[in-house]
Amino acid sequence: VQLQASGGGLEQAGGSLKLSCANSGRTFDGYNMGWFRQAPGKEREFVAAISWSGGITSYADSVKGRFTISRDNTKNAVYLQMNSLKPEDTAVYFCAQDSTPWRRVVLVRSTAYAYWGQGTQVTVSS
Repeated sequence: VQLQASGGGLEQAGGSLKLSCANSGRTFDGYNMGWFRQAPGKEREFVAAISWSGGITSYADSVKGRFTISRDNTKNAVYLQMNSLKPEDTAVYFCAQDSTPWRRVVLVRSTAYAYWGQGTQVTVSS
């Protein structure tokens, strides 16, 4: 499994960015996917997750109503649409793939995710 995150950049507060994560490996269908972020000096934190079918999503309270996670299984890709960005959203964003296929619930703990992308930097200026 190889995950490649992209779409980060510098944006002003109130703006939008859309992150993409492409899975170049064969195993994508059947796996829940998640986005996490890590700000300088802070621990990695959960942002959003989506089930293998796309029917279940979960968000951190800090991004609920502003961020939307989605996936396209035909393209082996997961996305994170980020609107109304705030300076506190500044972090390196990582996509991750659940370690267990066909899991019926989406998990927020990072230890549930076995495969990680390299991260993409998001910087929001005030």
